[in-house]
Amino acid sequence: MNDDRPLARWRSLSRFLFGFSEPVSRRPYVIAGFALGALKMAVDLALLLTWSGGRPAGPWLPYLAPFRVFHATPGAEWLQLILVLWSLPFLWIGVSLTVRRAVDAGASPWLGVLFFVPYVNWILMLALCLLPTRGASSWRPAADGPARRRPLWAWLLIVLFASGVGLGLALLHLIALRRYGAALFFGIPFATGALAGFLANHDAPRSLRTTLLLAFACEIAIGLGLIAVALEGLVCVLMALPIALILAGLGAVLGREIARRRPESPALAGCLLILVPLSDAARPAAPPELAVVTTCIDIAAPPEVVWRHVVSFAALPPPDEWLFRMGVAYPVRARIDGRGVGAVRRCEFSTGAFVEPITAWEEPRRLAFDVASSPIPMEEWSPWRTVYAAHLHSGFRSQRGEFRLIALCGSRTRLEGRTWYALDIHPCWYWNLYAGAIVHTIHLRVLRHVRSLAEAEAKRTIANPVSAP
Repeated sequence: MNDDRPLARWRSLSRFLFGFSEPVSRRPYVIAGFALGALKMAVDLALLLTWSGGRPAGPWLPYLAPFRVFHATPGAEWLQLILVLWSLPFLWIGVSLTVRRAVDAGASPWLGVLFFVPYVNWILMLALCLLPTRGASSWRPAADGPARRRPLWAWLLIVLFASGVGLGLALLHLIALRRYGAALFFGIPFATGALAGFLANHDAPRSLRTTLLLAFACEIAIGLGLIAVALEGLVCVLMALPIALILAGLGAVLGREIARRRPESPALAGCLLILVPLSDAARPAAPPELAVVTTCIDIAAPPEVVWRHVVSFAALPPPDEWLFRMGVAYPVRARIDGRGVGAVRRCEFSTGAFVEPITAWEEPRRLAFDVASSPIPMEEWSPWRTVYAAHLHSGFRSQRGEFRLIALCGSRTRLEGRTWYALDIHPCWYWNLYAGAIVHTIHLRVLRHVRSLAEAEAKRTIANPVSAP
């Protein structure tokens, strides 16, 4: 006979970690929290060390600030994506355990909203590790009866109310606090999703599909609201939407479960929501995250020829990349005043010019420069002429760059382009997925243009060596 005990234990563990039916008392909460935290940290470190070849900058630095160290690795955006996806089940387990532990301790399940509020969540989890069991018996689902048909205007009212709350909190972040942090991109979508999920199910249980669609509609409405008040453009809203939809969906599931088990008024949730922006106001401003992107390309021309087209180059053809057609700034041409260290290179983009004082002139091997001034990184798609998004001026700043020319056999050259930039929009691990890909695409546009010019000159030199420069 087959022994089903391992499978049964696995199912029981899955229900405990991911479900809402199993009660969570103090001891299992503490054990699960420390065990899962250790597992998360161990796997993160293993991935980071594997990616870096086992050379961390310090014993804890790869875990505390992984992309300061590893973002320079070509293809590191895939590592970031893996780490993001690996974090999602831990987010859900943390919410599920915290909600059930709060109920077990006799508190409101709405305290689970605080799991996404920085600093406050640590205080909450510490308190739940200490409080004894008081109210576990009150966490039983009510019998599911037939759902009454709700008119369309009632659904619209829920969307307007929940998205209005989320939009108000977002405006508080963006106008009063001028912060682009985890509370904005994590706390608000989760909290508004939970509110929408509760309101959708408080009178009668609705399907999970209906609940999720309602939460997604609320997030889309918040994005459209930010566009309508000229605080964001369409492209940035679309960038934020994937993580917002995921977190709103998680929140909607929580709100649905609370409505099924404890259909109490969400007044406490409304009071807790104000802690989301307050946590950002109390948090000291973190230094911008410094990252570097490296792109390389091989060119069928000697370094001496490639160098001339790196220092300055003629106008590039109009872009055909969809990224640039969506408003992201793209390079147009480059020119230089002077020679050697101290010369000033101007790389003109579609939104303005980068002013780049030369800091290293090692002809024909290396050209390095600082960025003294830079234009906005993109032109937002918006019905308004001006979009008052602070991140356009401070969220992304190019710091310095360099070109390296490596001689290869057969009169060939490997050209490397490298850009260091500061990202002041959090969570950096999410926005670096976009920033790194954008910088890499900009690199490729320039490097391919240099390759085209250098290879054309090399062919002319072979065909007519007398007229070669």
